[in-house]
Amino acid sequence: HTMSQSEVKKYRETVRSMFQHAYDGYLRHAYPYDELRPLTCDGMDTWGSYSLTLIDALDTLLVMGNVTEFRRVSELLTKTLKFETDVNVSVFETNIRVVGGLLAAHLLSQKAGVELDPGWPCSGPLLTLAEKAAKKLLPAFDTPTGMPYGTVNLRHGVPHKETPITCTAGIGTFIIEFGTLSRLTGNSVYETTALTALEALWESRSEIGLVGNHINVLNGKWIATESSIGAGIDSYFEYLIKGAILLKNNRLFDMFEESYEVIKEYLKHDDWYLTAAMKSGSIIVPVFQSLEAFWPGMQTLVGDIDEAMATLHNYHQVWRQYGFTPEFYNIPAGRPIERREGYPLRPELAESILYLYRATNDPYLLMVGKDMIESIEHSARTKCGYSSVKDVRSHVLDNRMESFFLAETTKYLYLLFDSGNFLLNDGAYGSAVNMSWGTCVVHAGGYIYNTEAHPIDPAALHCCHGAQEEWRAATTELDSDYTMFTDVSKPTQSDRPTPRHSGSTAAQDDIFHSKIKGHEVRGGRHEVRGVGDRGRERGWEYETETNDTTSVGGGGMVEETDDDDDVVISRITLTELEKAVARILQNTDDVFHHFSEECAGKNVLCSPTCRAPTYTSLLLQEADDYCDAVSEAINIRPKKNMVQGSMNIEQVYDSMIHPVSDKPAVTPNILTLDHCEQGRGEGLFTCRARPFMTRFSILGQIMTDNNNNKNNKNN
Repeated sequence: HTMSQSEVKKYRETVRSMFQHAYDGYLRHAYPYDELRPLTCDGMDTWGSYSLTLIDALDTLLVMGNVTEFRRVSELLTKTLKFETDVNVSVFETNIRVVGGLLAAHLLSQKAGVELDPGWPCSGPLLTLAEKAAKKLLPAFDTPTGMPYGTVNLRHGVPHKETPITCTAGIGTFIIEFGTLSRLTGNSVYETTALTALEALWESRSEIGLVGNHINVLNGKWIATESSIGAGIDSYFEYLIKGAILLKNNRLFDMFEESYEVIKEYLKHDDWYLTAAMKSGSIIVPVFQSLEAFWPGMQTLVGDIDEAMATLHNYHQVWRQYGFTPEFYNIPAGRPIERREGYPLRPELAESILYLYRATNDPYLLMVGKDMIESIEHSARTKCGYSSVKDVRSHVLDNRMESFFLAETTKYLYLLFDSGNFLLNDGAYGSAVNMSWGTCVVHAGGYIYNTEAHPIDPAALHCCHGAQEEWRAATTELDSDYTMFTDVSKPTQSDRPTPRHSGSTAAQDDIFHSKIKGHEVRGGRHEVRGVGDRGRERGWEYETETNDTTSVGGGGMVEETDDDDDVVISRITLTELEKAVARILQNTDDVFHHFSEECAGKNVLCSPTCRAPTYTSLLLQEADDYCDAVSEAINIRPKKNMVQGSMNIEQVYDSMIHPVSDKPAVTPNILTLDHCEQGRGEGLFTCRARPFMTRFSILGQIMTDNNNNKNNKNN
């Protein structure tokens, strides 16, 4: 059954109504407590007396278009949220809900029209709060292994006699939030701390490559050796792949890739993922855990669509059997496990549905989302909110509404039925922000959701500390040791970007600025929009004036926006793009050293793995279209080793994990989006998942390529 547009709209509005009912119930009956008790219509503190539901729900307000309430709550939290209480809190939960929620709200503030700090996104009151919360968590990582305790006291640090036993997820679920903090604030301690914990966990895996459930963080010895993709472990794997995409960290991708192969070898049985002994790989219990429903989403991120769909189909059958998925389900017996028969309004299945639908547009997935909405609305709704289900067999309710129902479950279901939402931008438009060093583009799509569904904008991470000098050098200096386009001459001094007064830059025909006839980029925000039909067969050319917009040629659209300072940035021609690409490659010492040996000798613009963060700017949407046309014309031959050049914090991290090599560069096999359309890029992440993830999140070849190579060898 294919849903009509009216049906899609109906379910989208149903989810909006669900969220609003739950949110209003929390404000009316539970605030300032952490959570609503939906049967007794009162509140309780659960994770630290943060008014947690308010923080967790904040970005969902904006996703659903409630700009006014987003602004009100942002201001309220800025004035009232403190982290000085003498209370023990979960390091894991505080990170994903509080730090993650505040970071996402900070990065979305521009979308909501919040009055911004001059240095946004590198500064702001919500970012300051997020960093204060993260600082309270840092003492937990002060262990011999670098793996954290599970609890800290907000006032006193790690509690006396705190257990050193921490679950795997509680160790490996920090790199998204801590990496984001480091990239925005310039303080390397957060990302370094998270990577250290991940590396320690990685080194503790068994000889066959599996990890257990709980480990002693003081000596690195496993206490619980059951291995699964479920409770206690799940988000460790999630943060390997999402962290790799967000931070462009190939080391994390390699770790996920190896883990994925081991999981398929030992845990996968008939499209189910079971629990095994970490040392031997033998199956312990044939159980499906509700938390495992995130896994098809991760498979979708790496392009393993068929396996993801098969696994999700199994999970959907469990949902249809009871109207919900129980926490633990005995697969052979076909029934829930006693005392684990509840459903606390979990979002994992909805997340996987969304990812798969964005990758496939399969109408079956809308029906799965419909089943979820109707079950929750029918059985979990109360007079003041939505209640956890105590037993999926009888649908008797429990008196709790976890904050993740507003942060995750409703958000993912809403996005499933709102294909035009700004979070689902495929890279066709973005917003340009004038920084002191040039123009930075944000909101260009490819948002990475932390494990609490708080969206992080990858482009914003490349606006701040340590990056601008490198990027500016890469667009203003031509190194004669490199060969560029055969038909592009060395730019003259007049071709280079010219600084304006007050720290902004004039509109330039380079990677930071599209040349706009008769218009000079002023302060404020500038929308960058795409046009359909591949830019009317790439015949783009627009003119814009200061206070109005006029389109010429190409048949594309130019739109005025509400703000006086907003203007649609023009498309460019192939010749202009070639000039911009030439400038991108001008300072090769900085550009190539930044990406270490993996990218030496590659066409940086067209190589998916090596595309620099700057390339998410105004010209990125054209870059993919032109990669095939220009790839053979670009011949980059480094004559200097990759050790030279200045390093910023991100480069230091990269050099720690991937030591720089002097081995000669190799010519890459460049695959672009055109290869996807021609069926020659089945192993590329971009070919399989590009409807969901933006182009600049590409990490290159995925595990299926390795499988094909293995199969070829076996044959």
